[in-house]
Amino acid sequence: MSYVGPDFDPPRPRRSPLRRTLTVVLAALVPGTLLGWLAFETLGGADDGGPGRATGATSSTAGSAGGDPDGKPGASASQSPTASAPGGAGTLKGKVVVIDPGHNPANFEHTAEINSKVDIGTRKKECDTTGTATNSGYTEAAFTLDVAHRLRTLLERQGATVKLTQDADRPYGPCIDERARIGNSAHADAVVSVHADGAASGQRGFHVILPGAVHEGGADTRAVVAPSRELGELIADDFAESTDTSPSNYVGDGTGLVTREDLGGLNLSTVPKVFIECGNMRDTKDAALLTSGAWRQKAAQGISEGIVRFLRG
Repeated sequence: MSYVGPDFDPPRPRRSPLRRTLTVVLAALVPGTLLGWLAFETLGGADDGGPGRATGATSSTAGSAGGDPDGKPGASASQSPTASAPGGAGTLKGKVVVIDPGHNPANFEHTAEINSKVDIGTRKKECDTTGTATNSGYTEAAFTLDVAHRLRTLLERQGATVKLTQDADRPYGPCIDERARIGNSAHADAVVSVHADGAASGQRGFHVILPGAVHEGGADTRAVVAPSRELGELIADDFAESTDTSPSNYVGDGTGLVTREDLGGLNLSTVPKVFIECGNMRDTKDAALLTSGAWRQKAAQGISEGIVRFLRG
């Protein structure tokens, strides 16, 4: 018999039950695999800051080429951070965090204004300074604003209300006394002032500056000394782990903690507040870290984790 003709199809071999089963399984798996890949590409896209943590791991005065941390030039565009602080979204709902990016990028254009004296409670001191810079010209003001933007993103993802004392949105300043008032007026649960030091080459590492017990003139830190120390200790621990860097080898006796009573930003604060010097811009090894967007993301991550742990108690 011939099977050729328009009305007759040749007989087809029967499919085995195993083959039918495999076909169904593959049909179910392929879309799921594709969706998983698309999710990975969407959530884990490349970022100069890099997500996640690094896998490696008594009273003193810090040196600074541009003045002290109370008042230390250009703004940089912050890359969008991809990491998040510990805990789920909403962990910090109802909490207020003030981030103080040290030094306005335009301070150097307003030397008369930033050299004017303001009252820090115990005495009068310059309104602010220009800050320091790396040997290649990357400014402390650019560094602090970039880290502040990354830190704000991380904390807002946790539900916190975040305020910056400046966002390169004013001609200069604010002065050190106003920086303190911004945190006080916000009734902040925590304030962190972000800086980078300008010490001698070979002096490396980070340190967190804590308020000393000051009760003089318009300054009274007695109520915030203990919570500020707790905040500072947590930030120091998490910063070291996140960035895989060591505490300062030139202040703090290896603890990464320094207490000072001469900083208006601390003396005038009525809420828990600390400063962090993330590294030394004048040392080439530290400068290589500070100028890296990936490392700045780790720095923001470490600071945010310390803040989250403090606010969660």
